[in-house]
Amino acid sequence: MAGSHDLGGLAWHPDPRLLDSLHVAVVAFDLDGSLTYLNGAATTLFGPVLARAEVSTGPVLVFDDSDVGAADEVLGLVLSGGVWAGDLAMLLASGESQVVSTSWSPVHRDGKVAGAVLLAEPPTTSDDQARQLAARLSRLAAVTTDLLFAESIEAVTRIVTEHMTRAASATVGSLSLLVDDETLALMGIRGGREGVASRWATYSLNSETPAAEAVRTGRTLLISGSAEIQNRYPDLETAAEGERSIVALPLLVASRALGVVTLSFPGRRVVDAAELQFLSILADTCAQAIDRIQAVGEAADREAKLRFLSEASVELATDLDYEATLRNVAELAVPWFADWCAIALEADGELRTTSVAHANPANQELVMDLQTKYPISPDAPRGGYQVFRSGESDLIPEISDELLAASAQDEEHLAVLRSLHFRSAMVVPLKVSGRSIGVITWVAGEHGRRFTEEDVKFGEDLARRAAVAIDNAQLHSQLRDVALRLQRAVLPEHLPPVPGWELAVQYHPAGRTGAGGDFYDVIPLNDGRLAFFVGDVMGRGVEAASVMAQMRSAVRTLAAIDPQPATLMRGLDRVFDHLHLEQLVTVVYGVADPAEGTIELINAGHPCPLLISPTLAADEVAGVDTLILGVGGGERTVVTRPFGPGETLLLFTDGLIERRNEHLGRGMERLAGQANLLNGPVLADRLEALVKEIADPDSDDDIAALAIRMSRA
Repeated sequence: MAGSHDLGGLAWHPDPRLLDSLHVAVVAFDLDGSLTYLNGAATTLFGPVLARAEVSTGPVLVFDDSDVGAADEVLGLVLSGGVWAGDLAMLLASGESQVVSTSWSPVHRDGKVAGAVLLAEPPTTSDDQARQLAARLSRLAAVTTDLLFAESIEAVTRIVTEHMTRAASATVGSLSLLVDDETLALMGIRGGREGVASRWATYSLNSETPAAEAVRTGRTLLISGSAEIQNRYPDLETAAEGERSIVALPLLVASRALGVVTLSFPGRRVVDAAELQFLSILADTCAQAIDRIQAVGEAADREAKLRFLSEASVELATDLDYEATLRNVAELAVPWFADWCAIALEADGELRTTSVAHANPANQELVMDLQTKYPISPDAPRGGYQVFRSGESDLIPEISDELLAASAQDEEHLAVLRSLHFRSAMVVPLKVSGRSIGVITWVAGEHGRRFTEEDVKFGEDLARRAAVAIDNAQLHSQLRDVALRLQRAVLPEHLPPVPGWELAVQYHPAGRTGAGGDFYDVIPLNDGRLAFFVGDVMGRGVEAASVMAQMRSAVRTLAAIDPQPATLMRGLDRVFDHLHLEQLVTVVYGVADPAEGTIELINAGHPCPLLISPTLAADEVAGVDTLILGVGGGERTVVTRPFGPGETLLLFTDGLIERRNEHLGRGMERLAGQANLLNGPVLADRLEALVKEIADPDSDDDIAALAIRMSRA
């Protein structure tokens, strides 16, 4: 073949005379693994029969039967772009099999792998063997330096599976770490059969594998030859057919096992004492790097969790709105701690999913559908109901595909579960004063953390804080609902039609922090006059709504006895004192007399009404004395003003004009400047437009506005 065959069109084109002059055998293969070139040294080494071959499959011809599978594996590795150097048994011209030092490299054409080149040289002296060992040890020493500077588990994994595997002349290298007392998790692997990483994502520490045994015993394992591997581990998945050797190096720090590095070699690998010792030293360096990285990571994780809990406590205390609290709780630890979170609260004996958060918003609806379409059975031995009943958390450190398949209710369910890429999960009870109100579930995806017992402790701490916030929000929501029902029952839904008058009201509860104390009404009097009032009770909730109801009832009762403003206000002072009310209450009350064409107004600490004329600017109707209710010790001024057809009187609460970081007087000026919006037909529409123009949409105070207009004759 030398001189009669080229390199099959490969991009490697050295002078054949140069190759023939080398003492090292050079063999080239194409992408099919067919032999395409031998130099003179290769012809001498492997014999004249091989030299006369036209196009043949190289491994079959030049490798011993026991190492054909190993050669195929190496050739596949190189044709995929890798490089490899190591000893293999090859058939020489004498017909004998001898271990030969080989070096394999890919050949490229147009940026793509087009073939492979093998350099082979049998060691002839002990010095040759020593040099080859020294070269391997030198490569391994470089790996030690890389490990010393590694700053993450991912970096260590890359160094082990790439640098260390290549330096040791292995075709397969993997790193597995203990994730609990019974489980090893595969951090990374180079080489092996297709799908090996998913099949061995996690495996039991008690499994019959070299890796698990090395961790259990704390001893380095060297298994040489397929027969020994089959005898000791009959169910072990091997990387390729034919002879193999395996070295399993436990990663120990002060006798504490962290994991294992496994190296798999093609052929029957002879590892002498010096190399084995160096590999053990390398494993120690790897273990120390992992221990250092884990310690730093755990310290940073603890600090981050403490900081997070502190910030979460503040966040959970900022809003008593029930739905907002549920959203906050679900979103708090996503995506920092988990990829998604679901909250289920007990209602009528069932756990009902109330809030979901996902790191990928596109999957949020999918998660909610999963919770509702495939609810966990109340009788399930694990999961939400069991956690709710027992009050004990449930940790699933590793969610395997087998576990998903076992828990799926049908094929569609399994497809949804797989699409969410479960990796780890935990369910934690939401408990308040020893009683469970629900559960919170955190799930980590394929690139997320793997939950541990420490994570469960953190989750339980966060769940306790969240449960208190949810319980407070539930209580607040219930009280708010009671207050709103009371408020709606007391306040008139519609003003009564009164002949000769056009009336309009706008009432807008803030809706976020419970019912307020705004109240209003109009009272047609028997003599044709019209009484009216607008008031405001300080505060929110049931107490404010209750006082509001009492004050509105008192005004209506007193107006029936004597509607005169001064008399009625003195009566309100007596009612206030008799009921021992602690809330501050402001109110403005008036009586309009169409026969006299006047209005009489009295004010107890309330914003002054505006009188709007079709032709003149809006005018504040202000009295000299406006003591708030219940303070006693003085009289209030009754203001009498002309009030004729076409004029409009506007009464309102401070929610209409107040804005954060702004003086109330500025809001009053703004209202007066826009008050002419009330001029024109259909007073209700005009008042709605004015309120929309003036009110602050971000205000957390109720708004009440009452407009009164005497109809034109």
